[in-house]
Amino acid sequence: MRDDFMITNPGATWADRTAKAVLLIRILVGWVFLSEGIQKFLFPDSLGVGRFVKIGIPWPQVMAPFVGVVEIVCGVPLLVGLITRLASIPLLIDICVALYSTKIVTLAKNGLWSTLHEARTDVSMLLGLIFLLLVGGGTLSLDARVSAKAGSNKWLDRT
Repeated sequence: MRDDFMITNPGATWADRTAKAVLLIRILVGWVFLSEGIQKFLFPDSLGVGRFVKIGIPWPQVMAPFVGVVEIVCGVPLLVGLITRLASIPLLIDICVALYSTKIVTLAKNGLWSTLHEARTDVSMLLGLIFLLLVGGGTLSLDARVSAKAGSNKWLDRT
């Protein structure tokens, strides 16, 4: 069996393949947060204010739109790879609150396996955000283009 049977371009370097992998993770995480943020406004009763009331988030009329805006405003830069690390931070806070308020507090009631099942998307987003915080937007990002044009910038250099 060939080592490169799954690679569309057998001549691609490791850097080319990792750049594409980082791009896919950025798109995955950015798209989920962008779409969830938009849905908080499209479906306020089930995903916005109504959901925040149901799970006991304080000031739901303020917090649901605030979280929706954060998810949109930080999800878009992840999609294009602009200020990737910075945009990951508010979303990390967002997903940690979501995990706690919707999964951890119901662990005793629902049991371990049910909670793990319900938390799978949130945990995937948490891990994706940690990944992006650690590695940045990658070479196929606006961060990389800005860094190349601006010269050396420690915040953007390791994209």
